Amino acid sequence: MSNRRAFITATAALAFAFSASQALAQKKYDTGASDTEIKIGQTVPFSGAYSVYANIGKTQAAYFKMINDQGGINGRKINLIQYDDAYSPPKTVEQVRKLVEGDEVLFTFQIIGTAANAAVQKYLNSKKIPQLLASTGAARFNDPQNYPWTIAYNPNYVSEGRIYAKYILANHPNAKIGVLYQNDDMGRDYLAGLKSGLGDKAAGMIVGEVSYEVTDPTVDSQVVKLKSLGADLFYDASTPKFAAQAIKKVAELGWTPVHILDINASPISATLKPAGLDISKGIISTQYGKEPSDPQWKDDPGVKAFFAFMDKYFPEGDKLNTVNTYAYSVAELLTQVLKQCGDDLSRENVMKQVANIKDFTPSFALPGIKINTGPNDYRVNKQMQMMKFNGERWELFGPIIEDNGPAG
Repeated sequence: MSNRRAFITATAALAFAFSASQALAQKKYDTGASDTEIKIGQTVPFSGAYSVYANIGKTQAAYFKMINDQGGINGRKINLIQYDDAYSPPKTVEQVRKLVEGDEVLFTFQIIGTAANAAVQKYLNSKKIPQLLASTGAARFNDPQNYPWTIAYNPNYVSEGRIYAKYILANHPNAKIGVLYQNDDMGRDYLAGLKSGLGDKAAGMIVGEVSYEVTDPTVDSQVVKLKSLGADLFYDASTPKFAAQAIKKVAELGWTPVHILDINASPISATLKPAGLDISKGIISTQYGKEPSDPQWKDDPGVKAFFAFMDKYFPEGDKLNTVNTYAYSVAELLTQVLKQCGDDLSRENVMKQVANIKDFTPSFALPGIKINTGPNDYRVNKQMQMMKFNGERWELFGPIIEDNGPAG
C-alpha cells in the first residue's frame, strides 16, 4: 500500500511539474516585461514651442492608470516612463537612449513628431526595439521592408493625399489645382499622394506648386501666385499657423477656389478661429475620428466613456480638445495589441501583433471605419470621410473613402 501511495504521489508530482513547465514555456519575455509589468517608454514635448502636444502624454499616462486600476493587461501593469524632449530631435535621441539602455523598456510608444521619430528610427531598428504607433504620418515610418521595427499611427500623408485625389476626380474632374505645401517630409508626402492618386491626369490638372519654409514669416506671396495661375481648386498642405494665413489671404484677394485643407491644419481652435470662422466656411478636409464637440455624438457610448474617463483620471484636461481624444484612441489601440500578445511579450511578438490587427473599431472611429494591418501593410488609418466647415463646425459628408494605393 505504501509503495502504491508513493507511486501515486510521484506521478502527481511529475504531472504537476510537467504542467508548470508547460505554463512557463508558454510565457516569453524580453527585457522590459515580466509576470507583473510591461515597461514602455515615450518622449513628449512637455516644454518648448510644441508643448500643446504635452496633453498627448498626459492623457496616455492617465489612460494607463485607468487600465492598471482595472487589473492591467493579462494581469500585468503598464509602467509608462515619459521624458521631455521639448520637440528637439537631439534631445529625443538622448532620451530614447536613456529609455532603452537605462530604463530597459520593452518598446517605445507614441514618440511625438516626424523629426523626433526620424532621429531615432535607425537606432531603434538596429537594436530591434519596436517603435510603436509613432505620432507622425510621414511615409518613411510605414516601410516594413526597410524598417520592420517601426509603425506609425497617424494617417499616412501619402494615403490622405490619394484620398483627396479620389474626391477631386469624382467631384471636380476638370479642376485646375494650385498646390501650397510645407517644404518638408509632410508637405512633400501630401503632394506625392495627390499626384499618385490623380495618376496620368496629374500633369494636366495641377497648374502650380509652391512651397514655403517653416521659418517664412507668411505665405501671402505663394497664395497670390497660385491665384494668378488660374487655379480654381486650392490644395493646401500646411500646418495651422500657415493655413490660417492662407485662408485670410484667399479672402482678401476675393479668390473663391474649392479649398482643400489637410487634416493637420483642420483644428477649429488652431486654424479656423485665428483665420476667422466666417471666411473659413466651405473649406473641405477629411476625418477618421469623432469630434467630441459634435452634437451628433452626444449619446455615443464610446464618447460617453471618454468623458467619464476624463472626469475621473484627467479632470484638468479639456474634454473637447481633439489632442486628448487622439491620445486616448492610440492608447486604446496599444491596449488591444498587448491583449493580443497574451503571455508572449517578446519584442518579435509585439511587432507581429501590431501588424495583425483585424477589424478593430476604436471608440472614436467614425461609423464604418475599422483598423486592419498586415505584415506588408503597416498603415493603421487608411480610411477617411470628407467633411466641410459650415461656419461653426465640421460636417461629415459622402462615403468612407479608403486608400487602395496609386491610381492605375
